[in-house]
Amino acid sequence: MLSLRVLPARVARFLWAAHRHARREGDRFSLVSPVRPAELAELLALARGRTMVVELGTGTAWSAVALALDDRARRVISCDPCVRHEREAYLDLGGPAARRRIELRHEPDSAGSRQGDHPVELLFIDSSHEREPTVMAFRAWRAALAPGALVVFHDHGNPHYPGVCEAVADLELPGRESGGLFVWQAP
Repeated sequence: MLSLRVLPARVARFLWAAHRHARREGDRFSLVSPVRPAELAELLALARGRTMVVELGTGTAWSAVALALDDRARRVISCDPCVRHEREAYLDLGGPAARRRIELRHEPDSAGSRQGDHPVELLFIDSSHEREPTVMAFRAWRAALAPGALVVFHDHGNPHYPGVCEAVADLELPGRESGGLFVWQAP
């Protein structure tokens, strides 16, 4: 839990409470699946000044809550076809102000944006981790990206998820790797 020091205070407090809740409830999924604090710190740094964020792969919403807590002007859309029953408890831990700025969509990451959605300034891809679904998700959302938007792929270089690197290679995206995240910037 010392690793939380790299995060903004509001986000660190949320993660501390979420971790305690997960341990108390025996929620192993939430203890092993979320973005690690150092990666989350990098993601939040990339998100600075970006008020429209889309996350693909909600899980139990720890990243979505952290993104909302980090900037009170930020709106987060989080897409996942699988609804984990534990998710609502973590959304509650983030507080009502953060919860109001998170829109949960129960649909696949390849559904893309909806009519009326604002241009996406940061797209965080943390869903299937398999090559073809990751490629499909990127392509589905690419037209929704604002000029200069960042696309961040989680688990790039993780030997357990080779599909993420394969997808980035298939898409021929120039970018940079930063501690488990691959970052590409839209023109």
